[in-house]
Amino acid sequence: MTKKALIIDDAEGIRDAFILSLSKDDIEVDTASTGDEGLEKALKNKPDLIFLDLTMPGMNGIETMRKLLQSCPGVNIYIMTAFHQNYTPELDKARADGLVFELCHKPMGADQIRQIVNSILDE
Repeated sequence: MTKKALIIDDAEGIRDAFILSLSKDDIEVDTASTGDEGLEKALKNKPDLIFLDLTMPGMNGIETMRKLLQSCPGVNIYIMTAFHQNYTPELDKARADGLVFELCHKPMGADQIRQIVNSILDE
């Protein structure tokens, strides 16, 4: 069965990096440029893993994550950001509220992307 990853990031270069990094693996990669679009795609395609940018126009990553985990309980979420320290109180509150997610720092190289994806999706 093909595994599915969804990349939600407003930066086209980041989305393209994931597509390139995972192009040789048996992983179906879908992308979204906003939280709303990501939520819509997650509900439709039921990804196994979601990489989610924290800083996006409109609905930010934390709000998007809350909605994703309500609609797709148990989905693996990796929040990507270069500015996690700006969101520490919100991330701490999300964890205190029982939301389960991992945090990874941008920029991410192809090897790091593949390592995370394979460690989650090869379970």
